[in-house]
Amino acid sequence: MFIQFLGAARTTTGSMSLIQINGAKLLLECGLFQGHRGESIERNCCFPFKPAELDAVILSHAHIDHCGNLPNLCKQGFRGSIYCTFATRDLAAIMLEDSADIQKDDAAFVSKQRAKKGLPPVQPLYTAEDARRAIEQFVSINYDRPFPVADGVKVTFRDAGHILGSAQVVLDVQEGGRKFRHLFSGDVGRGGDEILRDPQPVENVDSLQIESTYGNRLHAERQLSKETLAQLVNETIARRGKVIIPAFSVGRTQQIVYVLNQLTEAGKLPRVPIFVDSPLSVNATEVHRLHPECFNAEIYRFLRDVKNPFGMENLTYIREVEGSRKLNELQEPAIIISASGMAEAGRIRHHLKNNLGNPANLILFIGFCAEHTLGAQILAGHSPVNIFGEPQEVRARVASVDAFSGHADKNELVRYVQQLTGNIKKVFVVHGEESQSLAFAETLRKLKPKAEVNVPVYLQKFEM
Repeated sequence: MFIQFLGAARTTTGSMSLIQINGAKLLLECGLFQGHRGESIERNCCFPFKPAELDAVILSHAHIDHCGNLPNLCKQGFRGSIYCTFATRDLAAIMLEDSADIQKDDAAFVSKQRAKKGLPPVQPLYTAEDARRAIEQFVSINYDRPFPVADGVKVTFRDAGHILGSAQVVLDVQEGGRKFRHLFSGDVGRGGDEILRDPQPVENVDSLQIESTYGNRLHAERQLSKETLAQLVNETIARRGKVIIPAFSVGRTQQIVYVLNQLTEAGKLPRVPIFVDSPLSVNATEVHRLHPECFNAEIYRFLRDVKNPFGMENLTYIREVEGSRKLNELQEPAIIISASGMAEAGRIRHHLKNNLGNPANLILFIGFCAEHTLGAQILAGHSPVNIFGEPQEVRARVASVDAFSGHADKNELVRYVQQLTGNIKKVFVVHGEESQSLAFAETLRKLKPKAEVNVPVYLQKFEM
C-alpha cells in the first residue's frame, strides 16, 4: 500500500490523498486549494493523476476544502462512487452548487479585468450542472456500517464531531497475507459540542493520518467564551451598534444561532433582531433539521420536547438579495450573521464594507481565519483593508471568540489520540499550517515514542 499526499500538506487547504492498494486507486477527499490566484488555478484544474483511473473516492465531510473539487474530478473522467455519510451528501449538494456560482462570478470578474488588457476570458473551474452530475455519483453509508470499496479494502465511517455528518475514515486493509487498519481522522471536533456528538474512539489502529489545524494552539474555555460573547453583544447594543458575525454556512452558523437562542432564553441577551443573511446558510440549516441522528442527546431532546433549536421569534433567515440590501437601512441595533467565516466571499463582504467604519459596531469572528484572508487581516489590526478593490478604514471594534471553532485544539487532539487503541506504528500529520503540523508532530513523538511520525510535503509518497 502506498499513500501520496496531494493537498493539505503543511497547509490547511485542498485536502486530497491518493491510496494505491491491491491494484486499486482510492482518493481520500478532493478539496479545493485556496490561496494565491495563480497557484490555486494550477493546483485545482490539473490533477497529478488520471481521474478516470480512480476506483473510488472517500469523503469525510462537506467542507469545500475537502469536497470542493469533486465536480472537476468527475468532469475530467472519474466515473466511480463517492462514498460519504447521508448528511454529508445532502450538505455537499448545496455546497458544491454554491461553489459553482462563486466560481462563475469570480471568472466573470477576472475576465472583465483581463479584457481591459486585451487578454482572453477565463472559464470557471466547473458549473452548477457539473456539480449536479457529481452528486449523482455519491453513495451514502451510515456510521458504523463497514462496506467494501476495493479488493481487500473495507471502509467504516465513525463520527468525527466536526460538522453535521463528518466522519473519521477507517480503512481495514488485507494485502497479501497481512491485515492492518489505517485511520484518517478527517477534521476532528472538540467534543462537548452544542449540537453534535463527540468524536468516536477507534480501536486497533495501526497507522494514523491526523489533522493539525490547532496543533499548537489552545481554545478559550467554552463557558467563559459564552459569557464573553454575551458581554460583547450587550456592550454593542448599548452603543446602539450592530454586531456583524462572519460565520461558515455549515456548522458555525447553526452553532452560533443555537447559542444566541440559549443566551436569549436565559435572559442574558435582549431580544434584538437577528438576521442570518446567506442563502447557503439558510439551506444548510434546513439540512440540519433533516438529520437529528447526528445531534447529541441534549439538542435532540430540545428539538423533540421544546422547539426548533435554530429558530426564534426575533430571528430572520434571508435568501433574496433584496432582503440583504435592506439590512443596510437598519437604524436600530441588530445581529447580522453572514458567510463566509474568513470574509473571503459571499454577502459578508458587503456588510463589512457598510459597517467597518462605524466605531459603535462590533465585528465578531467565531472561527479560524487562514493566512492572507480578509478576516485574518481585520483580526491582525490592519487598516485600511481592501474590499471589492477599495480601501476601507476599520473603525469598528474587532473581537474573536474562538471557542466556537469546530476543530479540536492541541490538548483535545492529544486526548483524541490517547483514546485510540492499537499499536500505532506510523503517523502522518496533515491539514495544518506548517508551524502547527511540525509542533504537533513533536507532541506526538513524545506521546507515541515507538511510532514513526511524518509531516508530509506536497506530492510526498510513502509505502505502508
